[in-house]
Amino acid sequence: MRHRRKTVKLQRDTAHRRSLLANLACSLIEHGRIRTTLAKAKALRPVAEKMVTLAKRGDLHARRQALAFLRQKDTVKKLFEEVGTASGDRQGGYCRITKLGARMSDSAPMAYIEWTDIEDMALASSDDAE
Repeated sequence: MRHRRKTVKLQRDTAHRRSLLANLACSLIEHGRIRTTLAKAKALRPVAEKMVTLAKRGDLHARRQALAFLRQKDTVKKLFEEVGTASGDRQGGYCRITKLGARMSDSAPMAYIEWTDIEDMALASSDDAE
């Protein structure tokens, strides 16, 4: 039985999975919305929401914990200044996953993952990226 076995492995070993999730979280913080596979989006949501919880705490220890996971100073700065303050009094549910359909090449289910409180920033960032 799989009691208390929550980790989605994504067919990767631990170090590769941690790096993948850290990079996806950095991209989400930087751009506001990213397009990825549905499995990666579902694995990223708890990680991203924990980062927002750290940003809402806002103390030095929380900043160091976020920096230890994300490993990018400018991304941590944006997380604490923009994303954490925009989430404000929300008690959870900082991310939204929108299903897109199958990818053309291998029929993998695709999805957008984006912040719920920062629609304006997410749309402006995605226009710059495209």
